[in-house]
Amino acid sequence: MNQQSNPKYSIAMQFRSILLLLFLILAFSCGKKGPIPETADSPARTAAEEMETFQIEPGFKVQLVASEPLIEDPVLIQFDENGRLWVVEMRGYMTDIEGSEEDLPIGRISILEDENGDGEMDKSTIYLDNLIMPRALGFIKGGALVAENNSLWVTYDIDGDLKADTKTLLDSTYASNGVPEHSDNGFVRNVDNWYYSAKSRLRYKFDQGEWIRDSTEFRGQWGISQDDQGRLIYNYNWSQLHGDLVPANYLSRNPNHEPSTGIDHGLTIDRKIFPIRTNPAINRGYIPGTLTEDGKLLEFTSACSPTVNRSHLFPSEYFGNIFVMENAGNIIKRNVVKQNGILLEAFDPNSGREFMASTDERFRPVHGAMGPDGALYIADMYRGVVQHGSYMTPYLKEQTLERGLELPVHLGRIWRIVPEDWEPEPFPKLGNESNSELISRLSNPDGWHRDMAQRLLVERNDPTSIPELMNLAKSGEDELGRFHALWTLEGMNSLNADLLFETLEDQNSLVKNTSIRLLETFAKSDPETKLKLETKMSELAKTKDVTTALQLALSSAVLGEETSWQILEEILNTFGDQALIQDAVMSSLADREYGFLTRLWAAPNWENSDQTKEIFLETLTSSIMKGGDSQEIKSLLAMVEGKDSEMNWMQETVLIGMAIQAGNAQNQKAVMLAGEPDIFKRDDLPIDQNKLETLKRRFSWPGYVPSEIIITASSLDEKAQIQFAEGRKKYLVSCAGCHGSNGKGVPRMAPPLVASDWVLGDEKRLALIILHGIEGPIEVAGKKYDAPEILPVMPSHSTMDDESIAAILTYIRNEWGNQAPAITRGLVGGTRHTSQGRVYPWSPAELNKHIESLPPPKTE
Repeated sequence: MNQQSNPKYSIAMQFRSILLLLFLILAFSCGKKGPIPETADSPARTAAEEMETFQIEPGFKVQLVASEPLIEDPVLIQFDENGRLWVVEMRGYMTDIEGSEEDLPIGRISILEDENGDGEMDKSTIYLDNLIMPRALGFIKGGALVAENNSLWVTYDIDGDLKADTKTLLDSTYASNGVPEHSDNGFVRNVDNWYYSAKSRLRYKFDQGEWIRDSTEFRGQWGISQDDQGRLIYNYNWSQLHGDLVPANYLSRNPNHEPSTGIDHGLTIDRKIFPIRTNPAINRGYIPGTLTEDGKLLEFTSACSPTVNRSHLFPSEYFGNIFVMENAGNIIKRNVVKQNGILLEAFDPNSGREFMASTDERFRPVHGAMGPDGALYIADMYRGVVQHGSYMTPYLKEQTLERGLELPVHLGRIWRIVPEDWEPEPFPKLGNESNSELISRLSNPDGWHRDMAQRLLVERNDPTSIPELMNLAKSGEDELGRFHALWTLEGMNSLNADLLFETLEDQNSLVKNTSIRLLETFAKSDPETKLKLETKMSELAKTKDVTTALQLALSSAVLGEETSWQILEEILNTFGDQALIQDAVMSSLADREYGFLTRLWAAPNWENSDQTKEIFLETLTSSIMKGGDSQEIKSLLAMVEGKDSEMNWMQETVLIGMAIQAGNAQNQKAVMLAGEPDIFKRDDLPIDQNKLETLKRRFSWPGYVPSEIIITASSLDEKAQIQFAEGRKKYLVSCAGCHGSNGKGVPRMAPPLVASDWVLGDEKRLALIILHGIEGPIEVAGKKYDAPEILPVMPSHSTMDDESIAAILTYIRNEWGNQAPAITRGLVGGTRHTSQGRVYPWSPAELNKHIESLPPPKTE
């Protein structure tokens, strides 16, 4: 039953309104400012009452756009081309403590309109009704992609009455697991004309009358957006800001190499939040350290919907900022984002005070969107319960029932955040504009207008607009206009190589790099274009612009082998110390790794070693071993062979790489040799006997057949050996810069890991170090290390996923003579959860004291 139709509920709400009014009059008369204080019972408030609970950054104001009964339980909002606000209403979500109505068709998608231009929505049309847990929306010509009932549907409004007339199944696998917190959702129509989702490995594109479904890299949890360069931005409930540093599907091309960065890049390790009310109804509120002494949430626990400000309505310092919703803490975080070379970094500009916060426990910001007017719009689900029943702890259930937070439901508000002096104006109706008017919008300062104009032009696919688009791409005054013109032509299948070679001369790196990227398609199908592109890219390979070098590394896969290798070697020589460049190079070397390794083996610049070269050479070796080509593996072994001569750095590096990855050779047959290699008879190798035996198992020869069972002095079983091998690769990228590829530490950076009790000791203690960092003097193997001998702080690596952390820890506990049990993904995840609230690095003494305070592990 809808609580708004209950007379007792209405009387109670009216009574609270009167009390609130009296309170406000009293507060005003006393000259008080700021949000009204929280109340212990956390009552459901009207929208007007809730408005008085907000704290917003100076210079801004919050305005109501819509509320119940116009909309209920909003989880996603988007503006269409004519300024109408579409709202996905998940009305079946946790209507009681058991979530008993999730299977009922009570969800809907509504379209809101502001008919009188006062800035507040006053008309609602139900586009699609009787939906089971709707969760995603993407605009298409004449309708929308809609996710509901664990599937993705194509819907069309044929007669223009804003009501769907058809609904056709597109993909039954989309959001098929049915868990609201962990299923595909969102949709952003990226600049590349593909639709991407959060919590998904799928993308979709409408091309020449057909829908294309494609796989892509996995991204995020709830909500997804893009920045002005089309970089996808997303997050996880525990880690507030992640993004892609390269376009989709580049770094996943090489099946023999797993990239270490570039996709799912953590923009910040800052997890701290600053609510202005207590947050007792938190799933893990019972865990010490989750809440402050006065009961406020310390860190993100429900981060979602990162929203990039691509509007110029706000002051200039807010442009490019990313707003992150945190519904459990009743706040919205603002992050300033800066580009540092090819990396993105974010930071909180006002630590200690959030961009927006509320003293109302039921304020639940779950989605954000930038409007046509440049304002920030917030979907507020407004309810007591946001945790899904599948993951609700007994503690939270008790909190919820004791304080009556489970009801009422079917409320909801849409808020708009604008500068204090802002006044609403009618929205433009892009759907009624001519092609020329839309083309001019491709150069609009605000991203919403550019994105929407591109979509409409692609959908119209009018050949008469092509000359004007080409002219804009070549000579438009605004670089973002030229950028969007190229992608609009791509979406219309109207690009040609001649145009792209012209725009390749653009002085703006974004336009130049986009031209290189788009030329790949033509180079694959036309030999002349390929030769011309090889010439241009060879010239550009001498660039000092790392962003262009990155695109060259990514695009070189389409070139001839010799030219590709020459370009990649040039880029490595200049920018090879950057992990993302190495990953980009590896992505272009699928099945060509061995040839490139032999090139570097003879290259003059690679005669002398350094850590960067060692890491990349080992990465190449690992990829070759994973590829499993018998002849290439034989050749690698021959490169490091020798009876008595001392190995050079390249031979040692290749041998180490072969030995480590030999334990990761699932389902690979042993490589046949004519006889036992001399290398297996040596006792002066830079690897221990255990690794030598593991490597030996990759081969067979007359009189020797390797055992199918790993016989080893190591504590690692076959599964852990694979984890160890993966951990080595991740360690080289994330840790070797400070601890050394040999684990002996790097002067002025970090202490050794060899024979370190911090590595070999308590598993949870080690996991806590990598999750939260450690600072101050530290004793390792009887020696005290302190600044300036080492850096004063080892930073947190909390943006890494549990599996990656577990692999690194397993590796360092079983390398360089270390030997200890493997670390599981579950241990890292459990430690992450039980240490929730820790937002500062540990000191060694504090960490040891914390470990001593933990209960002993349960025994059978």
